[in-house]
Amino acid sequence: MGRLSRGEYRYKLVVVVRSDLKMSKGKLAVQVAHAAVTAFYELLRERPEEARMWLEEGQPKIVCKVGSEAELMKLLERARELGLKGVVIRDAGLTELPPGTITCIGLGPAPRELLDRVTGSLPLL
Repeated sequence: MGRLSRGEYRYKLVVVVRSDLKMSKGKLAVQVAHAAVTAFYELLRERPEEARMWLEEGQPKIVCKVGSEAELMKLLERARELGLKGVVIRDAGLTELPPGTITCIGLGPAPRELLDRVTGSLPLL
């Protein structure tokens, strides 16, 4: 494959966050980080070549939001139907949320065209 021009990429990682939880900015940042690291680690274990490609493209990441756990889980189901990997992040319950609260999901890194079929219409965080 040829070199991509500036701003172009083939792979991305999408984190989808629940906006109904009203997490503090710090808590939200940590949950997004958990999702990104966990999703990448899963890809690295299972498909290291795709993980390398995502890294080489600059690690594109998008953070979107939904209004409920039900919406989040529906997205995860749709992603898995398309063969995409998804990780669910559950809070440990040490600070702001009850233990086990699902805060976000990480999808990918994966081809952006596939991810856009699942998350392309979501509002950015």
